[in-house]
Amino acid sequence: MKLLRFFIRYFPPGIILEYKQGGYIKTKSIDLLDLTSDTDPDELVVEIQQSEPLITQSRVEQVKELIHRLQQKQAHNRSFFLQQEVHVHLLPLTNVAFNKSGSRFITGSYDRRCRVWDTTSGQQLLSLEGHTNIVAAVAFNIPYGDKIATGSFDRTCKLWCAQTGSCLHTLRGHLAEIRCLAFNPQSTLVATGSTDASAKLWDVKRGKEVATLKGHSAEILSLCFNSVGSQLVTGSSDQTLAVWDVATERLVHMLAGHAGEISNAQFNWDCSLIVSGSLDNTCKLWEAVSGRCVATLAAHTEEVLDVCFDSTGQLVAIASADGTASVFNAATYECMARLEGHEGEISKICFSPQGNTILTASSDKTARLWDVQTGGCLQILTGHTLEIFSCAFNYEGDTIITGSADNTCQIWRCKDEP
Repeated sequence: MKLLRFFIRYFPPGIILEYKQGGYIKTKSIDLLDLTSDTDPDELVVEIQQSEPLITQSRVEQVKELIHRLQQKQAHNRSFFLQQEVHVHLLPLTNVAFNKSGSRFITGSYDRRCRVWDTTSGQQLLSLEGHTNIVAAVAFNIPYGDKIATGSFDRTCKLWCAQTGSCLHTLRGHLAEIRCLAFNPQSTLVATGSTDASAKLWDVKRGKEVATLKGHSAEILSLCFNSVGSQLVTGSSDQTLAVWDVATERLVHMLAGHAGEISNAQFNWDCSLIVSGSLDNTCKLWEAVSGRCVATLAAHTEEVLDVCFDSTGQLVAIASADGTASVFNAATYECMARLEGHEGEISKICFSPQGNTILTASSDKTARLWDVQTGGCLQILTGHTLEIFSCAFNYEGDTIITGSADNTCQIWRCKDEP
């Protein structure tokens, strides 16, 4: 084996090795999920050398420099200012999503359109028209950002060119409304979930159906690929989750145990765990390999409306209709922090890419930033006149978008240097 070059992955922190073996160019990653600003680079390099023969002594200084760059991204808590407010649609807004960098965002609406906006100027770049009913789900194919998928109550999913706005394919086959969708990490497939109780896999390039995944008895409300694209998890109002093998289209596990419909589900970074939130007031952690429930996190008195892992997969955040959120250690199942201060239900929660800050969106018309370790509120983002149902960071964590029932999106920029 011959090491050719390094790539750096900021979130979660890691170093990608490109090497040549047997005439083929391959890659492997060194995951540094426990890296902090206090980590000693010299000690870490020694540990890496012990497990990775490609890191010879001649490469030590290069690796140290990469570790230093990764540590610089372990940013302190930031404060944000409102850069602008964008009035996006005349009819109610349904969904909002960034591209990877945050330079563009897309919105879906009851007006049957999806629109693409420039984050810096607030100007509309594209209007994607062709659906005949509500656009309920939207997504960029991250990290590439050259395609957009939209899912509609008209039972179709459309694939669009993100540069020109031209419709590449209209995907037909569902028997009822499309509620959720996602691209796989390779951007070769898009998955759709429907009220018809099925999920479908579609070939992005050809615009053809690859598989219909049947196993649920009621509508599919959420779906998510794992980080390598080998499995898909679907969550349903039938109170179960299903884990599917993407290559064989086989049902691997049916995860039963919740007593209410599933609000969201997600894999962790290394694909070993699945987190699920339910209207039964609980969050559960499941082993992806065995399908076994390893923990029930019962920290809330009302419905769990959203759940997520941090970028390393070591922490879980839970948002509830009781107006509070919580943070758990994904390995020990210990509650690390309670986030208290909202005056209405919290419908959306996400970690900053660095993992030290949590963003929440609430029906009290505010979004809030929280310190992960202490649970303290760092900043209240105000200005919307109705409930906020969507919020997200961009990849760098220096831009935030919030989407509200007042039909506006607010763009927030970081005041501080990373």
